[in-house]
Amino acid sequence: MRLKALPTLKNKEAALRVEVKKAKDKSNELEKMLNKKLKSHAVSAGLWHEFMPELISVGEVKLTAKKIAGVKIPVFEEVVFHEATFSLFETPKWFPKGISIVQELAETLIEKEFFTRKMQLLDFARRKTTQKVNLYEKVQIPGYENAILKIKRFLEDEENLSKSAQKIVKKRQQKQLEEAQ
Repeated sequence: MRLKALPTLKNKEAALRVEVKKAKDKSNELEKMLNKKLKSHAVSAGLWHEFMPELISVGEVKLTAKKIAGVKIPVFEEVVFHEATFSLFETPKWFPKGISIVQELAETLIEKEFFTRKMQLLDFARRKTTQKVNLYEKVQIPGYENAILKIKRFLEDEENLSKSAQKIVKKRQQKQLEEAQ
């Protein structure tokens, strides 16, 4: 049974390794994108002292689930933001653009964190699968093969002893028959 399960486990490990790499690459890509966006908005950093952070908040992060190689993994869908109402006449005219910038940055940051967490979940599952593969390959299968070999040798020895005993009994019977004649 272990020998039959081993190829499946190896395929699962390979699939998880690929998914971990994808999640890591996506996380790194989002990190670079976030840094690029932050640098592009660094020019207007002085204006952000006027901005009211309570105007926008993260409402919810929508996720779905999907199975990858038998492991249930979350899939990022979208981020829902809640915007507070404000007067366009009493606030600086760049506030609507500022809200969209904050949304963009927050969504990129949340998505990056999501992919980092996904990578950790997949890596944990991959490590567990690798441990199971190693356990099967290096401990259990050789142990079972060794036990089977010992059983076969024992049965062969039993068979040889039985044959020897039969020969001895046969010789004794022949000897007794000859002596009787």
